[in-house]
Amino acid sequence: MTNYREILRLKGLGISERNIAANLGVSRNTVSKVCKKAEEPGIHWPLDNAVTNKNLQERMFPKAETSMSDKRMPDFDYIRKELLRNGVTRKLLWTEYLEDCRRENAEPLMYSQFCYYIQRNEEKRRATMHISRKPGEQIEVDWAGDPAEIIDPDTGEITKAWVFVGVMTYSQYAYVEAFINEKEDAWITAHIHMYEYFGGVTKILVPDNASTAVDHKNSDWYSPKLIRIYQEMAEHYGTAIIPARIRAPKDKPNAEGSVRNVSTWITAALRNEQFFSLSEPNTAIHEKLKHFNSVNFQKKEGSRQSLFLGEEKPLLMPLPATRFEPAVWKQATVQFNYHVAADKMYYSVPYQYIRDKVDVRLTGQTVEIFYNNERIASHKRLYGRPGQYSTVREHMPKDHQKYLEWNGDHFRRWAREIGPYTYQVIDSILSSGRIEQQTYRSCMGVMKLAEKHTRLKLEAVCKKALRYSTTPSYKSIKNLFQTLSPEDIASVTPASAPKEERPSYAITRGASHYGRRQ
Repeated sequence: MTNYREILRLKGLGISERNIAANLGVSRNTVSKVCKKAEEPGIHWPLDNAVTNKNLQERMFPKAETSMSDKRMPDFDYIRKELLRNGVTRKLLWTEYLEDCRRENAEPLMYSQFCYYIQRNEEKRRATMHISRKPGEQIEVDWAGDPAEIIDPDTGEITKAWVFVGVMTYSQYAYVEAFINEKEDAWITAHIHMYEYFGGVTKILVPDNASTAVDHKNSDWYSPKLIRIYQEMAEHYGTAIIPARIRAPKDKPNAEGSVRNVSTWITAALRNEQFFSLSEPNTAIHEKLKHFNSVNFQKKEGSRQSLFLGEEKPLLMPLPATRFEPAVWKQATVQFNYHVAADKMYYSVPYQYIRDKVDVRLTGQTVEIFYNNERIASHKRLYGRPGQYSTVREHMPKDHQKYLEWNGDHFRRWAREIGPYTYQVIDSILSSGRIEQQTYRSCMGVMKLAEKHTRLKLEAVCKKALRYSTTPSYKSIKNLFQTLSPEDIASVTPASAPKEERPSYAITRGASHYGRRQ
């Protein structure tokens, strides 16, 4: 608003209109117009202290004020919405606004006034609120816009190194580190190093709305969902992650401001230096960072470092006893052999989950398998030759667990219980292969013959087989059952074979009683 009081005061002192205009930064025509309008109602200096510039405007220019209030104001909400559409301009909206005023017999605004009030409305919408942060309450993190460059000493190829920035909101104490990319592993590692650099953890962590922080597929604008590993990291350190809104840099102004400062005082300051490995820019960044944090503020006492050490660090939550170990999550289907494949290795789960989809969590040392967010198996991670198996006995069906017991000693113990001839046959079979495991199927076949023909008959057959060969095979044992005579069975004494238990349901009459003709 024009300073009417000052114009009239200077005019009353006899200052020329040209000098008044130059002194107040207004046009000479404005000064002349105000002086003429003041003479009409008899307004002269000195004025009462209660008379304001607004009072003078109402008395000197009553028609202008009234005429402006009579004009039809545009619908600002509608205009703001329409301007977001492609091809819609203020000029087009003003033309439509004129048509509306003509139909309603209302006096419209001129185009310059139309644009002026639209701009005023936008400024009101962009109003910001300063939120005072408590010491040790919040950290803001982001990637710096300008990457550093690493030169391959052999090929001369230039690789970009992206700069991570973490800022304590209260003291603006910063942490900076360069990484070879902006992927998930680098993002999580940067947070781990940042917490260790600060020596503690804040209650709140504010990241950007990036894909390494927010699961955009399962999130919406009102309820962002963190990616799984980022949520695990938050739980490990006991902090709450509140992502900034999309395209809302004022949600984390300290990080945005520190990114600009880091780009100026660290990244840009190193622009003429050549680096040949990732450790070199990080060493240079560390030196610049020490100076950046220790330099005094321009508009207040102390430095970022002194403010952090004095007021913020004592209020940080302590670091966990162990460092967070980043994990990789994968989805797999349980195979028919009750194992899941992960990184070309195989890990068992309880056989009841065959054909179910499970989540596999891999760290550097362990492999954990989850079904519906419940852990069902855990293994030590395998390395080396692909195709290795890690199998837990309890995950196997009962009959498969029994198979684990099948070895040479197991078969020999069983044969010794049958009799000396059976033991000699089994021992011979086990010794016949180049490796013992090759003979297990033959030994299992002999065990099945005992179930089919009784142990006593098996001992008799083994005795008969040993007459023909000192190394009888399973096939020869099986065929000899067809030639077994009662005399062969009688030749096996109870001392050499345990007495068979007669089942309670056995038929006491022989086959000859029913099948022989009288």
